[in-house]
This record gives sequence, structure tokens and C-alpha cells, in this order.
Amino acid sequence: MDKKHKILIIDDSNETVAGLKSFLDGKYNTVTAGDGLEGLKTYENDRNGIDLIITDLVMPAISGVTLINVIKDKYPKTPIIAITGWGHHPKALASEAKADLILDKPFEMDDLDQSITKLLATKV
Repeated sequence: MDKKHKILIIDDSNETVAGLKSFLDGKYNTVTAGDGLEGLKTYENDRNGIDLIITDLVMPAISGVTLINVIKDKYPKTPIIAITGWGHHPKALASEAKADLILDKPFEMDDLDQSITKLLATKV
């Protein structure tokens, strides 16, 4: 039996976290964090076990943009999907921070699933 990939979901919206977790849990193992700092700690404690990160961009503690910068500087092969409902400025920052993909909220869950599949297939 194949090992399920583990995805870290980071968002300060409980509704967003619950929706993503509910959708992804059958296909993937998911862990969650409620802000960027908690997400960074979760990743650092299990970085070899986490295969992909989905993070909001605008959050308390540390932003998703900062989180992406820190993780990509230390672990550049970690696939990261940034999600945002804040328009172009955060998208530009996420792009600069080297997020692998940026999705505008609301997005289609099937689009997210296809993107995850593609990113995991290219992960080395």
C-alpha cells in the first residue's frame, strides 16, 4: 500500500482549514496550523514527513509571505501553494517569495487537487 502524502494546511480562518482538511483528508494525511508561526514550528518539527504546504498569505504572528521565504530559503524543494483573498499585492509578494502556485480565494477544490497532484509528481 502506498504511503499517503502529508500536507500542512496553514490558515487563520477555522472555516478555511476545516474545508480544506475535509476535502483533502481522504486522499492525503493532513496537519493544520492556525497562523504562520505555528505552521513554521509544525513544519520544522516534521519537515521530512510533510510533502507539501498550503498557506494563506495574510495571517497573524508571521505572514504567509514570510513563512514562504523562510521555508524556501532553507528547504527550496518543498512545494508550497499560497492562497489569498487579498488581490494583487499579496500575490506579487508570494510570487517573489517563490511560492510554487498562488490561488485566489475562492477557488475550486478540484483545481487545488489537480495542482497538488502535479506539484507532488515533480517533487524530488
